[in-house]
Amino acid sequence: MSSELWLKVLQQERAIAVIRAQNWEQGCLMAKAVAAGGMKLIEITWNSDRPEKTISYLRSELPDCQIGSGTLLNLEQLEKAIASGAEFLFTPHIDLTLIQTAIKANIPIVPGALSPTEIVTAWQAGASCVKVFPIQAVGGVNYIRSLQGPLGNIPLIPTGGVTLKNALEFLQAGAIAVGLAGDLFPQNLISKGDWQAISRNAQTLMQQIND
Repeated sequence: MSSELWLKVLQQERAIAVIRAQNWEQGCLMAKAVAAGGMKLIEITWNSDRPEKTISYLRSELPDCQIGSGTLLNLEQLEKAIASGAEFLFTPHIDLTLIQTAIKANIPIVPGALSPTEIVTAWQAGASCVKVFPIQAVGGVNYIRSLQGPLGNIPLIPTGGVTLKNALEFLQAGAIAVGLAGDLFPQNLISKGDWQAISRNAQTLMQQIND
C-alpha cells in the first residue's frame, strides 16, 4: 500500500487499536472485539505472544480490517512482520534501515519520535507518518497543537496517553489519527473475557471521533 493510500485510510478511520496480548488466542479475541465495534485498523505489537501467527490469522478472519504490527525494534522483527502479512508497521524509534526496508516492500512505516528534530528526521527519511510517543509525558494535546505551526505538514499519530475521553481532542489539535491501547482494553475486561464491553468501547470511540 502506498503512503498516499495509507494517509487516506488514516483520515477516514482516525483510530488504531493497539493490541499487546499475553497469549495469541486472547489477542485474536481482542481484535475481533474492536472490529465488531467498528474499528478497522488493528496493530499487533511484536512483544505479544506469537505475533506472526496472530497477524496471519487476523488477516484471514477480518478481511475488512487492516492488520499491522508494532513495537518492531530491529530488522529481523520487521522482516518477520512483513512475511506474516502485516499491512502497516510501527516502531517506537527511528531506524533508517527499517524505514528503507519498509519503503522497498511498499508497506507504510510509522516510526516513533518525540522532539521536533526526531519528527523531522523520521519524515525526511521517508516515514509514511510519525508516531509521537509517549504523548502523555510531553504535554498531551497541547504538545500536538504546538507542533502544528512549524510541522503542520507532517502527519502525526499520538500514542501513549490517548484515551476514549481525549481522542477527539488530539484529532482536533491536528493529529491525523490516534493509537489507543490500555484505555480501549481495560485489564479487568480482558481478565473477565468481556469482549462485548470492549466492543462497546470501540463503538463509543468511533462515534465520538466521527460525529
